[in-house]
Amino acid sequence: MTQKAKAEGVGQKHPCSAVSRRQFLILGGASVAVLATYGTGAGAQQLVSSSYVRTVVGKVSELVPGEATTFLYPNDDVENVLVMLGEEAGGGVGEGRNIVAFNTICPHMGGYMGAADFHAEHSVLGPCPLHLSTFDLTKHGMIVSGHAVESLPQIVLEIDGDDIVATGVMGLFYGYNQNPSGEA
Repeated sequence: MTQKAKAEGVGQKHPCSAVSRRQFLILGGASVAVLATYGTGAGAQQLVSSSYVRTVVGKVSELVPGEATTFLYPNDDVENVLVMLGEEAGGGVGEGRNIVAFNTICPHMGGYMGAADFHAEHSVLGPCPLHLSTFDLTKHGMIVSGHAVESLPQIVLEIDGDDIVATGVMGLFYGYNQNPSGEA
């Protein structure tokens, strides 16, 4: 070590330095991460415990493959589309796992897409009239094109004999900070 380096204290440990700069940055980052996730436990628990009313939304025997029908769920303000696709779908029910239901409001900016916007040849809903977002109904309503960054909210379905029963929702409806449960 040169005389100049010794005079400037280069390479020597300071007697009061208990934490290096690297350790300080790592510990600081970890502290921020812990504090940022501190309040999220209650929200996740609330999501899991949300309850929806079981509602019959259609009959398997009345569905026409490739034709969409609309229904209201979980309350009378929320319109959804029910369709029997020509192929298996994520979240699909029935013998072919091809009966699915999705909300008709685009999650990007609230554009309405009804039964007429369903295209059976590609199993897509859209395009949204506002910004042309299109959604693949075989892949849980995943965005195919357009400006949306979220998938369409999917209605959870069950089959009970010939009845198609809506039991819940995956995703958040546009315009709501919490999905309506349909309970009085």
